[in-house]
Amino acid sequence: MKIKVAWIGKTKEPAIQTLTDDYLKRIARYAEVSDVTLKGEAAILAVARGERQKERHRLVLLDSRGKQLSSEELAQFLDREQMQALPLLFAVGGADGFSTDARQQAAFVLSLGKMTLPHELARVVLLEQLYRAFTILKNHPYHVGH
Repeated sequence: MKIKVAWIGKTKEPAIQTLTDDYLKRIARYAEVSDVTLKGEAAILAVARGERQKERHRLVLLDSRGKQLSSEELAQFLDREQMQALPLLFAVGGADGFSTDARQQAAFVLSLGKMTLPHELARVVLLEQLYRAFTILKNHPYHVGH
C-alpha cells in the first residue's frame, strides 16, 4: 500500500518534525509512505489529480466536518483501501482548513474529533493513528485497546 501525507506550510517546531519523522519511519514498516509540504490547497488537489508526479491519489482530507473513526475503524478503512489501485493521499490543511470545493473532491473526509487542533499537531495525531491502525491490522501489541 502506498500512502502520502501532505500538509500546508513549513514546520515551525523542531519537536513536531522529530515526531513526524519518527512516525513516518514506523509506518514504513507496513506501507510505502512519503510526506510532502505544499503551499496551499490547490497544490494538494493537484497532487491528488496526478498533475505533479503523474500518479493519481485517493484524497483523504482532514477536516473537523468529516467522519470520526475509532482507531479500529481507521484500521478497517486502511484494510479496505489496500484493495484499491490508487495510493492514498492524506492531507492536513492550514489554519483555515479546507474549502467546500476541496471537501467535495475528496474520496473521504476524516475528522480527528470535535476539538480544534493546531494543524501541526493534527499531522502528528494523524501519523500516530495511521501507525496504530497498521499495528492493529498486524496484531502488533502497540495497540492494546482501551
